[in-house]
Amino acid sequence: MSIFDIFDRISSNPTSAGGKIEYVITGLGNPGMEYENTRHNAGFMVLDALAEELGTKIDRLRFKGKTADVTIGGKRCLLLKPTTYMNNSGEAVVQALEFYKIDPTHLIVVCDDISLDPGKLRIRRKGSHGGHNGLRSICEFTGRDDYPRIKMGVGKKPHPDYDLAKWVLGKFGKEDSEKMSQSVKNACECIKLMVQDKTDEAMNKFNS
Repeated sequence: MSIFDIFDRISSNPTSAGGKIEYVITGLGNPGMEYENTRHNAGFMVLDALAEELGTKIDRLRFKGKTADVTIGGKRCLLLKPTTYMNNSGEAVVQALEFYKIDPTHLIVVCDDISLDPGKLRIRRKGSHGGHNGLRSICEFTGRDDYPRIKMGVGKKPHPDYDLAKWVLGKFGKEDSEKMSQSVKNACECIKLMVQDKTDEAMNKFNS
């Protein structure tokens, strides 16, 4: 048994010093420098901001993703950024859920939403994937759609014929970047409320 196996056993043990992981918080996006700060990486942006606020980095490779073990509002949580690329996000998510024996209702997913204007948020307790490939993958791998999610508005295509992939993989302009900066902060506040069973409060305060 390697030192990493020993650590994993300790970290998943409810009697360990930090207690059991209670929530998996996943930000969706694509790995790699070329995708940084693109619309499709709004979920990564939120997790990176949350990690910075908590004084840590999401850099431990586990569950086909980059992770960090943090405490939010007294709850031990796993921050997870899948490295599987957006369309296969469910592979990373289901591995983490199964390892820690966490029900999807204690999974919080943060992702982009082109139906919302930049800067807007929409919190949902459950729902269909709505055509979002990352959410679709999570639904397929878990067999569930009753997991909470925070949708980050990134704006709709400039016109109907505009290539969707080109749009979501494009970067924000200056004005939209400023709006996203505030919505990222708001999403971090949503997460803090949601892990304390205050999802209704988060919805009332931040839902657009």
